[in-house]
Amino acid sequence: MAVPPRSRAPRAQAASEASSRATAGDRLDASPASKKSALTASAKAAAPKAQAPQVAAKKAAAKTAGKAAVKKAPARKPAASKTAEARSTAPAAEHGTKHPTVPPSGAASADFSAASATAAAASVTEAWREQVAAAQATMAKTFGASASSPQDVMGGLRQMFSGQGLPAWATPGQSQAPSLSALQPMAKAVEAMGQSVGATLKSLVGLSIAPEQLQGIQQDYLQQASALWNQALNQPADVKIADKRFAAPEWTQQPGSAFMAALYLLNARTLQRLADNLQGEEKARQRVRFAVQQWADAAAPSNFLAFNPEALAKAVSTKGESITQGLQHLFHDIRQGHMSQTDESVFEVGVNVATTAGAVVFENDYFQLIEYTPLTPQVHETPFLFVPPCINKYYILDLQPDNSVVRYLLSQGHRVFMVSWVNADDNLAQSTWDDYVEHGVVKAIDVTRDITGEDQVNALGFCVGGTLIATALATLAAQGRKPVKSLTLLTAFLDFVNTGTMDVFVDEAMVRMREMSIGPNSPAKGGLMRGGELATTFSFLRANDLVWNYVIGNYLKGEMPPAFDLLYWNSDSTNLPGPMYTWYLRNTYLENKLCQPGAVTVCGVPLDMRRLDMPTFIYGSREDHIVPWDSAYASTQVVTGPTTFVLGASGHIAGVINPPEKKKRSHWTNSARRLPATGQQWMASAQEHAGSWWPVWAEWLASHAGDMVPALRQPGSKQYPVIEAAPGRYVKRKA
Repeated sequence: MAVPPRSRAPRAQAASEASSRATAGDRLDASPASKKSALTASAKAAAPKAQAPQVAAKKAAAKTAGKAAVKKAPARKPAASKTAEARSTAPAAEHGTKHPTVPPSGAASADFSAASATAAAASVTEAWREQVAAAQATMAKTFGASASSPQDVMGGLRQMFSGQGLPAWATPGQSQAPSLSALQPMAKAVEAMGQSVGATLKSLVGLSIAPEQLQGIQQDYLQQASALWNQALNQPADVKIADKRFAAPEWTQQPGSAFMAALYLLNARTLQRLADNLQGEEKARQRVRFAVQQWADAAAPSNFLAFNPEALAKAVSTKGESITQGLQHLFHDIRQGHMSQTDESVFEVGVNVATTAGAVVFENDYFQLIEYTPLTPQVHETPFLFVPPCINKYYILDLQPDNSVVRYLLSQGHRVFMVSWVNADDNLAQSTWDDYVEHGVVKAIDVTRDITGEDQVNALGFCVGGTLIATALATLAAQGRKPVKSLTLLTAFLDFVNTGTMDVFVDEAMVRMREMSIGPNSPAKGGLMRGGELATTFSFLRANDLVWNYVIGNYLKGEMPPAFDLLYWNSDSTNLPGPMYTWYLRNTYLENKLCQPGAVTVCGVPLDMRRLDMPTFIYGSREDHIVPWDSAYASTQVVTGPTTFVLGASGHIAGVINPPEKKKRSHWTNSARRLPATGQQWMASAQEHAGSWWPVWAEWLASHAGDMVPALRQPGSKQYPVIEAAPGRYVKRKA
């Protein structure tokens, strides 16, 4: 049967284009014995209640049958074939002739049936013993004499995961385990993982809840559950559901669905309240809260076709077509390797995203440098360099003409350059953080200076790009170089003391395993951190909005998600070199060394962020779940130059991409001459302003950009001629 093409129809209930774009942007930011039983049953059924002589005869017959079965089994057959042949040959071996077509009758028949069944069982037992012996020999050969049985291996695993170190069979270098040499690089990592898992389990066991709090939660639950039950019985139409997952009228039109949704919300709230009131080690509490939230999100009745009245109604109204389309969407997403969050067929990089005119004027193994065509007859003499995050494509800063940060800056009279990071492949599998600093950021600064002839540039770092450029500038400062006049940091970490939800994923075991699998300590001395894995991790930070929302729409209702540029960019993930990624994890999220003077060495020099004494503009997003805004604010206490902090509404992406023309959201400023120590202190005296924060930044930047000079229409220079038109090749490489 021919499979109909994948539906391209937009979602039936999507709102206007503007509202759907805004909603999707907010979603992006918002918030793992039958055969044996049959044989046993048949043997029991065939075996009569025999006397002692009969039992002795049966045992003798079984012994003879078992030996014959083993002798007749072919030498090179697999286990299943050997067992089957043992079964078929057991009676023949016992009688010395072919299995009779008509069995004896009467008492002889009972004896014959019992003996046959027992012989078959005995032959299987003997064959099983052969397989066990072979398995033990294989395990002894592979793991050494100390691991000659599955029990030994499992005991060793228990030893590892209780934090007691590696068992004897897993210890590298022992004579009894020569074949483990290939696993030796992983041994310490496995041991560390065992110790860390053991410590985590101990911390979880140490969690508790005060009896009075537990009693209060239980009483509240019983009262609310009783009230909900009475309401459902007496006034089913009045059940209120204050959750957008159950906003469709089908949920309230059917009393059963309304009650189910309300009961689910009550259960989810109670579980989360229990998790919130746990007492014990903070990281363990955080992990429990995260796990409870993930479970609660996944268990919503809206995520299941049988319990989702909206999806069921659509299946009925479309005569099953929505289910067919949903299956097609599911198979499509399986083939492409990720869940569709937007209609990706609508977008093409360089055609309707990343369209600002420009040219690639330099490239190496790590990045391409784009120089954009000026939009004004005059430009500021100090050029501007964007350093975007390397974990995503740069065009988050150049999505559409009406929301492009690049285009906005061009319209303000700046000469703009952009780093377009390469999507790492096996050729960069051994590249390090130092490589990205030296051959990435530092090289981009130097080329920009060479092309423009200016001694200094203004620079911006976004997210990980901010951490990279701050590292690069501190390294250059240690060498006596100060090529950046002013620095802008957007939702970036310098002090990783509070990493928010991301802290749930990072501990010694996780980092050590990454180092041993894709990092510098791996057998290949490197590897790749796949972009799809990173994207999935970030999506589950806001599972309701970025996972289950699309399970319902794409698969249960068979709808195509609306086209939205921001979500297209979000799905366009990039790979990272393993050594670079693991260095970043250990020295930032795990050990927070970047803000500690001299605690880490980059490009051969001790790092000291206090050397960042240029004027600095720091931006944080109030609802950011990746870089909490007070952590972004903490950077004001790391740098030492004149510093301005602005707080924007919304999240990590939508808060940044907020053009003034939209007249959306708001931002906060504080005119205090000296910034207080914490973000909360800053917020206490901050003033809220309607609209985008971009004009505040533009005014600040202009004061550090120098005089206006005639704009040059020809990109590049004699030393750095044009290579190709923007957006270039690197940004089009898929992970």
